[in-house]
Amino acid sequence: MKSIAFVFTRAPHGSSSGREGLDAALATAALCEQVSLFFIGDGVLQLTAGQQPEKVLARNYIATFGVLPLYDVEHCYLCAQSLAERGLTPESERVLNAEVLESAALRARLAEADHILTF
Repeated sequence: MKSIAFVFTRAPHGSSSGREGLDAALATAALCEQVSLFFIGDGVLQLTAGQQPEKVLARNYIATFGVLPLYDVEHCYLCAQSLAERGLTPESERVLNAEVLESAALRARLAEADHILTF
């Protein structure tokens, strides 16, 4: 079975990239068993709890990350360096449980994927 990795690199609500990536991940997870998500750079902000996108007239899609376990998406990874650069900690509250990895370990996990889609 082929494995597919979705890499989120952009902050939420500044573009439709995060929402489109989430929609693609959900659709793929319905058809494929090996789906993993990676959050790198500004993408680590996608999972931050307590966002209020309605204040900037944006749609709140962040809560939808919480349904990924229902689609058997259990492999979610956050870049430790990206969190630190944005003043976040591994213990910060998130809408989805994700494993925090150092850059080298994250790259190694990403290299295991057969296909990589970046959003």
